[in-house]
Amino acid sequence: MPELPEVEAARRALEAHCVGRRIARCAVADDTKVVVAGAGVTRVAFERAMVGRTIVAARRRGKNLWLRLDAPPFPSFQFGMAGAIYIRGVAVTKYKRQVSVVSSTDEWPSKYSKFFVELDDGLEFSFTDKRRFARVRLFEDPETVPPISELGPDALFEPMSVDNFADLLSGKKMGIKALLLDQSFISGIGNWIADEVLYQSRIHPLQVASSLSRESCEALHRSIQEVVKYAVEVDADCDRFPDDWLFHHRWGKKPGKVNGEFVLWFHHEYTTTTAYVPQLQKLTGMQSSKAVTANPEQVVENDDAKEIETDPEDADNLNTRKRVATSRASRASRGQQNKDAIVARSRKTRKNGGGKEKPGTDSRAEDDAEIAKPNKVSATSKGENADPVVRRSRRNISKPHQVNKSRER
Repeated sequence: MPELPEVEAARRALEAHCVGRRIARCAVADDTKVVVAGAGVTRVAFERAMVGRTIVAARRRGKNLWLRLDAPPFPSFQFGMAGAIYIRGVAVTKYKRQVSVVSSTDEWPSKYSKFFVELDDGLEFSFTDKRRFARVRLFEDPETVPPISELGPDALFEPMSVDNFADLLSGKKMGIKALLLDQSFISGIGNWIADEVLYQSRIHPLQVASSLSRESCEALHRSIQEVVKYAVEVDADCDRFPDDWLFHHRWGKKPGKVNGEFVLWFHHEYTTTTAYVPQLQKLTGMQSSKAVTANPEQVVENDDAKEIETDPEDADNLNTRKRVATSRASRASRGQQNKDAIVARSRKTRKNGGGKEKPGTDSRAEDDAEIAKPNKVSATSKGENADPVVRRSRRNISKPHQVNKSRER
């Protein structure tokens, strides 16, 4: 949040109210984290480059928006987690998360404003960001340079054919939600849209993309088109979204139901907190099971989940994700060391105590097999038993006070 529908609502508002107007005054925030004008471009130079220019068009690709003026350079806005366009006296869009919203009763322009403009007819607009994950840039041609040049086809303006979509999925050996969040694959889809389209197409978020059937590919392709188009048609006003959408039940990780079925949450590397309905979205095939059980600590449900306050699609926040991955790798390494120590003690005990091994058996192979057993998922498991998130949820419910001794060690 914001995702394609919210950014498109902002683009349409700018197109309707600001195109054809001349910029009379501009104020750029002294915030070098958000305002990345370019090498040697100062805040004052940025403001001077805007004054006197006429807004010719408002353009968008994915979650990036830029203004085309009557002459370069052009300002570009990457919305991040809380970026928003406000036009004084004009309703633009309504975000679900109020923590990201600048109140209409606050001072104008807001103290969170990063780019403020007054037009020649007196109309004013501002790009704000309360959480400072957005980016404001100045480009000679935004479409030819990163981040916009690296984006995949826009989910609204450049929809793939169903055949092309299915062919691309068949070559992707990664979880389907992680793939949908990859802006170089399809641009504009974020966390809530990914959860929504996977729910509507009845696909588990961790299902390996290449393992999807043709029928599932077609259902997902259809859901993406329907959800994006509908959200755009209502100007991203979430109060007008259909009542049976998962969207209304996925915020705050509170217990709830959608269409009579329970909604669960889990956290998985690179996908942020995910909402899904386990009774309707089930993992299928050994490929998906291997992908999940290879690193069981990556799957966390409900209260254990800690949402990382970064935009997973924002390349500027890649270092944060690397730190998380490094932390998990460190925990996995310590766990492996503990296992190796147990194996060594077991072998020493057999050697010193005169334990006999069966002829023709390899004690190392037996030990390795013993260690692998807890992570093994049966190829014949079905339904909830095939879903590690559900299994963990049931264990937490049946043994709420059980201490995980392996972690203590």
